[in-house]
Amino acid sequence: MLTATFARTTSYRYAGRVHSLQARRTSRSSRKFASAAIQSLTDGFLDLAIALPLPPGLPPYSTTIILVTAVSRLIFTVPFSIWAKNRQWRAENFVIPQLRQEMPQLYQRAIRDMKTDGFRGDEDAARAEVNKRTKPLAEVRKKELLALHRCSPLPSMLIPPLTQLPLFVGFSMVLNNASKSPTVFDTEQFATLTSLVHSDPTLTLPIVLGLVTLANVESARWFLDAATLERQKKTAKWVAARRAKGETVVEPHKVIQSSLRALSVARILIAAVVPGSIQIYWVASATFGLIQSWVLDWWDARRTRKYKQVLAVKSAPKR
Repeated sequence: MLTATFARTTSYRYAGRVHSLQARRTSRSSRKFASAAIQSLTDGFLDLAIALPLPPGLPPYSTTIILVTAVSRLIFTVPFSIWAKNRQWRAENFVIPQLRQEMPQLYQRAIRDMKTDGFRGDEDAARAEVNKRTKPLAEVRKKELLALHRCSPLPSMLIPPLTQLPLFVGFSMVLNNASKSPTVFDTEQFATLTSLVHSDPTLTLPIVLGLVTLANVESARWFLDAATLERQKKTAKWVAARRAKGETVVEPHKVIQSSLRALSVARILIAAVVPGSIQIYWVASATFGLIQSWVLDWWDARRTRKYKQVLAVKSAPKR
């Protein structure tokens, strides 16, 4: 019996060691594959920078970084941003107006439910109970309308940044690999950079990155129409009234904006310690994102204005 127990123990230990060795080999293979892929992309980028017919006055590697940034974002990220903007537009122009139109019916339904349940109380208690019962009914109807118009907010918020992340991380890794000595990046200057290998000694590019990121956050209000601004003012008054009563009100939009403002500062600190080539890429990517946001917001505002004009014509009384 002792022999059998010893044999089983030895077998378990041997199996554990074999499993550990296999895991290490798999990990090494994965690292080798990733390193080979990054090196291959790095070589391809350097070859592209040499092959492009750029004017002699332009620094080849810095210019190629900017061109690759613009082209890759046009191909891989802009389509998803347009897709998300279309979903957001349908939510704002189809779902919200329809829900607002149906609120009196939901309100009456809550009153009928209270009568069926035999609710008793004074006027203030009845009003509070109606509001309490109307809220879940409105949430259910809102989800139905969002599903009907295929514009649920979560995919619209998550998919665009998730599609940008692999491109952003991947190209940053390629540039970091290309910045390792010995490298041709050491011989090129750009703007305030004395070399693409070293960080900007003046911190100009990191600060520009933070300002562009912050502008992207704040510019969301620049293209809002009067109706949306009025709705936001009413929401702010409603939130203030709820908080005055001691209630806790969470505003996801403001939480996200505050987080993005903090990210603007964090990006300055992070960008200050990365190679100059990565700083150029990050500033170029952020600038492209800012211009993209302006264009999409302008297009959204223009489309909304035309849509409301069409609705006004349709709803006008016929003579």
